[in-house]
Amino acid sequence: MSSNDNHQICSRCISDATIPDIRFDERGVCNFCRIHDSLNEQFPLNDKGKQKLDQIVGKIQRDGQFRKYDCIVGVSGGTDSTFCLYMAKRLGLRPLAVHFDNGWDSEVSIANINNAIRILEVDLEWITVDFKEFSDIQRSFLKASVPDVEIPTDLAIHAVLHRVAAKNNVKWIINGMNFRTEGIQPLKWSYMDGRYVRSIQERYGHLPLVTYPNLTIRNMVDFSLIKGIKTLPLLAYMNYSKAETKDILRREVDWSDCGGHHFESLYTRFVITDLLWKKFGIDKRKIQLSAEVRSEKLTRDAALEILKTPPGGDAEVTEIVLGKIGFTEEEFREILSLPPKTFLDYPTSYPLIKALKWPIRLACSMNVIPKIFYEKYLGAQT
Repeated sequence: MSSNDNHQICSRCISDATIPDIRFDERGVCNFCRIHDSLNEQFPLNDKGKQKLDQIVGKIQRDGQFRKYDCIVGVSGGTDSTFCLYMAKRLGLRPLAVHFDNGWDSEVSIANINNAIRILEVDLEWITVDFKEFSDIQRSFLKASVPDVEIPTDLAIHAVLHRVAAKNNVKWIINGMNFRTEGIQPLKWSYMDGRYVRSIQERYGHLPLVTYPNLTIRNMVDFSLIKGIKTLPLLAYMNYSKAETKDILRREVDWSDCGGHHFESLYTRFVITDLLWKKFGIDKRKIQLSAEVRSEKLTRDAALEILKTPPGGDAEVTEIVLGKIGFTEEEFREILSLPPKTFLDYPTSYPLIKALKWPIRLACSMNVIPKIFYEKYLGAQT
């Protein structure tokens, strides 16, 4: 059966041919499962994994020995980032918490951040962006008719974490990325590149990028190769359970659930439950649930049962978002009717990334660049 047949589904997880760049082998197993297995070897959960994590934690402590902080932890108020902050303290590290405020934080997420830093006795750096400028970028991405409309936020988070690390001469950033519970987003749904943001804004926007913390390939070379800043995906070394983690956070840092996966941001909630489904037919639960099936945290049948109920948009949330971002319902309907596009329809640094495939692979093998970068940007494409 051809992988272009939208009815084909992986024989191991629940990813299907509606996911871009998916391919199936002779056993019907998808390439994202193979990437998962590769990452399992890189981030083992056995004694070898514990030993590797202990070694990294020891290096973080040595690298930050004579500094106020030895690592940076980005916090959003959600489960993963709050737990990373909690575990950083449990591991004996001295983290500086950093939050990027794009104007869309829920009240619950803000309370979670404040409670965690108070109880854990951690300093917090709160980075803001001019909302008028940022919402103009968000409108530009909606007009561009691409599915990765959250990239301006995701890229800015990476940028501010690296900037704060460089300012404080800190060599390590701890994040909550976890392929076992989050999966790997296909590139055409989540391409992240500073040139991409700039090209979209120049074409559709009205305001220049002044306060927006962009992040280009050149910036990343400076941060990674020259300043030597590295990233630790802490949760990838743990047998991580969302349910158990939430119980720990409620008990230890007075944490409250934001109501859904990534719902700490009102805009993200609108994107996941309304925009992506209505305009592109994208159900990102397939990625997350597939990861949980591969990790044996959920049965395949249970995951398929969950998908039988389509994503449910919240009309009230959509109304609030459109009003705050400055779109009428009619303008939003026009956006929904535009032909879908991807990052390949706009100027990006992707040709350069592909040209540097082997140097990037070498840098990943030396832990200069996170290994998951290669798997996402180059591994799934080959």
